[in-house]
Amino acid sequence: MNATLTLPVREQPDFDAGEVYFIGNATTLIRFAGFTILTDPAFLHKGGHVHLGHGIYARREVDPACQVADLPPLDLIVLSHYHADHFDEVAARDLDKDVPVVSTHHAIKQLRPLGFANGHALDTWESQTVRRGDARLEVTAMPAEHTSDFELADMLMPVNGTLLDFYNGEQRLYRLYISGDTMLHNRLYDIPRHYPGIDLGMFHAGGTTLFLTTVTMTGAQAVRCAEIVRPRTAIPIHYNDFSVFLSGLDDFKQAAAASSAPIEFHYLTHGDRYRFAPTR
Repeated sequence: MNATLTLPVREQPDFDAGEVYFIGNATTLIRFAGFTILTDPAFLHKGGHVHLGHGIYARREVDPACQVADLPPLDLIVLSHYHADHFDEVAARDLDKDVPVVSTHHAIKQLRPLGFANGHALDTWESQTVRRGDARLEVTAMPAEHTSDFELADMLMPVNGTLLDFYNGEQRLYRLYISGDTMLHNRLYDIPRHYPGIDLGMFHAGGTTLFLTTVTMTGAQAVRCAEIVRPRTAIPIHYNDFSVFLSGLDDFKQAAAASSAPIEFHYLTHGDRYRFAPTR
C-alpha cells in the first residue's frame, strides 16, 4: 500500500449525498464525502482525433459535456490506463499538474515527463488511502484485461479497474466500482468475493475494435460483467464517443432488459448527473 495522501480540510464534508457527473467517454466527476475525483480525463472536442498507437487514430464523435476550466478544484484523478482516449492532449495541457493521479505503473511513468509528478501507481488489489479530516477514501486497483490477444497486449497497455470506498471515520458509507477498459475474464469473479456489497458500478462498454479484434466490452458483455460483480446499480459509460466503438448504448439496454440479476440499470447521457446516498 502506498503512503497515505492527506488533504487539507476545506469545509465540513457532506456524508449524506453524492453524485456522478457524466462528462463523456470514461470521463466522470465523482463528488462525495468531501472528495472530488475525476476519472479518465478526455476533453477533446467532436471531430478531433486521438492516436492509439501503431498508426491507429480514433475520431471523437460527441463533444464532452464540459471542459477543464468548468471543473471544480480536484482532489484526485483516477486513470484506468494511459491511452489518448482516456488521457488526451487537452487534459495534459489544461489539468492542474499538482493533482495526485492514481493509475497503473505504466501510466504514471508516461505522465511524469508531461509534468504530472504526483503519481501513485497500483498493482491489482493494491490500495491508495486518501484522508481529509474524518473522511477517508480507499482507492483499490481491480483486475482488468484490455485483451487476451498477446500480439495486441503491448499496444493496449496495462489497465486497472478501480474500487472507491468512502468512509466517515471507520464506517464505510459507499462502494463504487469502475470496470476500466476490460474484456470479460475469470479474475472478475474474485471481485465480489473480496469486495462484496458494491453500491454502484460503472461499466466501460462500446465494443472498441482494433485490427478486427474487440478490446473493450460490448454492451452485452458489460451487462454480463455487472452480473458477475453484482452492484446494486449499474451505469454504462464509454459507449459512443469515438469512431472505434462498434457497440452502442442500445446493445447494453437490450441485454439489461433480458437480465434477471437484481441490479437497477441506470442510463446517463453527456451532462447528466446520477445522485446517490449512503445505504448504511
